[in-house]
Amino acid sequence: MTGSEDLARLIKQSVVMILAGGEGQRLYPLTRRRAKPAMRFGATYRMIDFTLSNCVNSNLKRIHLLTQYAASSLYRHIRRGWANMFAEALGEFIDIVPPQKIFADRWYAGTADAIYQNLFILQEERPVRVFLLSGDHIYKMDYARLLAFHQSRQADLTLTCVPLPRQRCAQLGVVESDEQGRIIGFEEKPDNPRPMPGNPDYSLASMGVYLWNTEALVQQVADDATTDSTHDFGKDIIPKMVHQGQAVYAYNFSDPHSGQAAYWRDIGTIDSYWEANMDLAAALPELDLYDPQWPIYSDRGWYPPAKTVRGAQTKLNDSLVAPGCIISGATVSHSVLSPGVRIAEDAQITESILMDEVQVGARARLHKVILDEGVIIPPDYEIGLDPDKDKKRFVVTEGAITVVPEGMILD
Repeated sequence: MTGSEDLARLIKQSVVMILAGGEGQRLYPLTRRRAKPAMRFGATYRMIDFTLSNCVNSNLKRIHLLTQYAASSLYRHIRRGWANMFAEALGEFIDIVPPQKIFADRWYAGTADAIYQNLFILQEERPVRVFLLSGDHIYKMDYARLLAFHQSRQADLTLTCVPLPRQRCAQLGVVESDEQGRIIGFEEKPDNPRPMPGNPDYSLASMGVYLWNTEALVQQVADDATTDSTHDFGKDIIPKMVHQGQAVYAYNFSDPHSGQAAYWRDIGTIDSYWEANMDLAAALPELDLYDPQWPIYSDRGWYPPAKTVRGAQTKLNDSLVAPGCIISGATVSHSVLSPGVRIAEDAQITESILMDEVQVGARARLHKVILDEGVIIPPDYEIGLDPDKDKKRFVVTEGAITVVPEGMILD
């Protein structure tokens, strides 16, 4: 085992690179004007807050945030909520890195290309290891445990993995490993995901959370840049490394207390975004936002406390309510209200997500609806009760979630 002093030294030798430029096409229209990691999540957070909180709680405070698509709201959030958490005099930083076009005259062609085009960062800093993370996943992880595992296996690359139902793995990388955790098979987005030994209903899925030895990372992305591949870690580099027998290992991400698979969500679609928010609104959510040992940090803004008016007539249950919300004699059930939401008398909100500054008029009825920022719903308006009617006006998903885009004022 790696001792605490050795682990602290290893952490200081490492940097973090977070891929935060995702366009999130399957989340349109929610990503029409914002990068996926900047999307509101869980009432008071942005998606990026979970990865960044994991880093800070793991004492990893040398962070490069690689951006690309519609990044202005993400920049603003980092400046307001995160910049003051790093002590530059102690070598800590969160560095926002837009596309440089230094090594290639194009935008990022894939995840591996994003690292290749920023190799100058690694050349300047020369870290021993690189944590390569995604900015749009929802989970809590102590990366120091991953580091200890990586060192114990003397790995070139370690992938964090979690068992998931096979039907959920068709859009993920699926791993096969031996008893020591060494990866002996890897398929990206397989039509028929390989089941886990002894558990035919589950597959071992890659979370897209990687720990690299820097030398191996540089060599792999540089070699890949000379090919006509898709320049993607999951599609190209990892399968090649496994096929060549290189030291690629799987770290099984589990709850440190129960030993069971820990909570992790890759928010890839509107339906999965809605489901993950509803997970948090459950009476006993799998992901604990109230754990003082592992806080999730964010920009809390200037909003005053949430408030209910006409208390006897206000019904509020199994919901997350952000600061600045005012609920006036309305019914809110199993929903997520972001900062500054206003809900007028006798409105009924069920299983819905209301983003910043949304206004809902009196007697309106909303069910399984996502209202993007600044939407105004007039009195007596109904959404989510008649899918055929809603499809003529809004985006309605396969899971019957209705999305009203940012700033829409209905009449």
